[in-house]
Amino acid sequence: MQRLLEDYSSYLQIERGMSPNTVASYVHDVSCLLDSNPGKKPGDFTADDVAAHLSGLRLSKRSQARTLSGIRSFFDWCVAEGEIKSNPAERVDSPKPGHYLPSVLSVEEVTSIMESVDLGARFGRRDRAILEVLYGCGLRVSEAVSLKLRDVYLKEGFVRVTGKGNKQRLVPMGEMAVQALEAYLRDREVEPASREDAEYVFLSRNGKPLSRVSMFNMVKNQAMAAGVQKEISPHTFRHSFATHLVEGGADLRTVQEMLGHSSILTTEIYTHLDRSTWQADVLEHHPGK
Repeated sequence: MQRLLEDYSSYLQIERGMSPNTVASYVHDVSCLLDSNPGKKPGDFTADDVAAHLSGLRLSKRSQARTLSGIRSFFDWCVAEGEIKSNPAERVDSPKPGHYLPSVLSVEEVTSIMESVDLGARFGRRDRAILEVLYGCGLRVSEAVSLKLRDVYLKEGFVRVTGKGNKQRLVPMGEMAVQALEAYLRDREVEPASREDAEYVFLSRNGKPLSRVSMFNMVKNQAMAAGVQKEISPHTFRHSFATHLVEGGADLRTVQEMLGHSSILTTEIYTHLDRSTWQADVLEHHPGK
């Protein structure tokens, strides 16, 4: 079984181009299934075995659905490799988690957070540039911290982003993001710690690439400084970016490409966010209230 898991891991990484974190997650889900059914080989599993395993996990419906997806992928691979004849997980219904509506900032809240940054302070220009890129390009925090100088095209006004599964996409930058990056890169507050570190756009006080935790803390502290009471993270700027695009009439396929979503079903959540926004406005101002 260990050899089978190693082969499956190689398949995910090499043939499907998944990131190391995603591969580890998929393999972990399958390992848990195998461990909960000692002695069973892939061909011995039934749909009831998979369903019983899922029901025994103390996970949210969303996490159960993700786990089932990983288990299905494993059995699909086993079928393709000739290890089994059919996929037992295909007959297991996926839990319906419903729509998850993330927290979104208004345009006014985004503006207040941007303007609250003290550009005269050490790392002020860096922090403003980070916020402008998170919001102006809709980057994931992992994409922002790993952004390199060779991927930033200021004159052309776009960045090349390496997202999930090492898939690359080109994302246009707004004028505010370009100006903020130019101001920051013109004279970065610290020197890179090494030649390798010099490739990264956003550096810490030690001249090393800024960590995800540091970026998260900066965003949270800046929101507090701006008086924004919502619980936010770097991902909130990504959600806000997408929601404001949809509200402005942007084509959903275009938004999908800019966000790097593999499925447009993921992007469609922002149409629900838009709808919930105008429904709240109608209820707030309804003459019969």
